Amino acid sequence: MISDESDRFNPRDPKPADAGKPSKSAKRREARKLATQALYQWHMAKHSLNEIEAQFRVDNDFTDVDGAYFREILHGVPAIRGEIDEALKPCLDTVLEELDPVELSVLRLSTWELLKRVDVPYRVVINEGIELAKVYGATDGHKFVNGVLDKLAPRFAKPK
Repeated sequence: MISDESDRFNPRDPKPADAGKPSKSAKRREARKLATQALYQWHMAKHSLNEIEAQFRVDNDFTDVDGAYFREILHGVPAIRGEIDEALKPCLDTVLEELDPVELSVLRLSTWELLKRVDVPYRVVINEGIELAKVYGATDGHKFVNGVLDKLAPRFAKPK
């Protein structure tokens, strides 16, 4: 028996407005996942960015995705691909053209975040890159991505 009526669940009590909604970081994580796939497609198929974006928006549920961040990544990475690739080269033990296309897409996305999104802490960039490589990359691809980003991040990390 419940002695205090205030402890009882009342189904008529309204839930908070944001109950069950994904957080901003969760929406960004989903945006990064889709952007990785879209950047891979852009790299492999050479389709236009607008065509790829339209296809992804039709084929995927963007309810729990930061759509603006997805678009910013998708268009931002190719816009500065040369700068990104030059930043990556000193951190690689192989030539860029020999990298696995999935790992290259993850590294480009992560490098773009380090260069252009100073609001995202570098540790978050590294962790997100590793997780993307675990999901989409080769068996040990996440170890490679981790090593490259560990070398790259200190060059762009902002002092606190």
